[in-house]
Amino acid sequence: MESVIELENVEKTYQMGATKVPVLKDVSLNIGMGEFVAITGPSGSGKSTLINIIGLLDRPTKGRVILEGRDVSSIKESELAKIRGKRIGFVFQSFHLYPTLTVMQNIELPMRIHEFGEKNIQEKSLGLLNSVGLDHRGRHFPSKLSGGEMQRVAIARALSTDPSIILADEPTGNLDTKTGREIMDLLEDLNHNGKTVVIITHDEYVAECAERIIKIRDGRVGG
Repeated sequence: MESVIELENVEKTYQMGATKVPVLKDVSLNIGMGEFVAITGPSGSGKSTLINIIGLLDRPTKGRVILEGRDVSSIKESELAKIRGKRIGFVFQSFHLYPTLTVMQNIELPMRIHEFGEKNIQEKSLGLLNSVGLDHRGRHFPSKLSGGEMQRVAIARALSTDPSIILADEPTGNLDTKTGREIMDLLEDLNHNGKTVVIITHDEYVAECAERIIKIRDGRVGG
């Protein structure tokens, strides 16, 4: 299987005043194109830092991050932002929707940032809205949506630039069990349609939806 993300001997240390705090310790992993992977571990284990590095939101202190065959560990931030914006879609526990934008405008935003054509933006947004079952909600603001609907909008937004990778950080954490399962069904469908999906979760049911589970404890990957 062709690799989409590789981490080679990655370490991450934060400076807290005069103290250095190691969070990731010699982490190496390989995620194949089209895989569905869950990253699990106790609170404070380093899993959020790990997904931030996988998602190019943070840089390792040591080691290499290789995205789709390219070493992106030390490229300029401006170029990194472009790669991140087009190749990786993010879904967060707290949705991170803009409250002053409508559902449709939230979905359109990444395409506007990356200067897609207007016709393409409109057609893509309508298609994504329909694909997550919210074609009747396009003109509503996030405050009028349920938690499950907001997460569906967040997923549609994550897909707007047609990324190859979807990273989801506790995507069901603020949802009831039934709604959480619906969101996982949606992520599974995306995976079946060729997207690489990586989720962070402490939920056993959510982890079991993945093809492979990567366990992290005390900053080290163990499975």
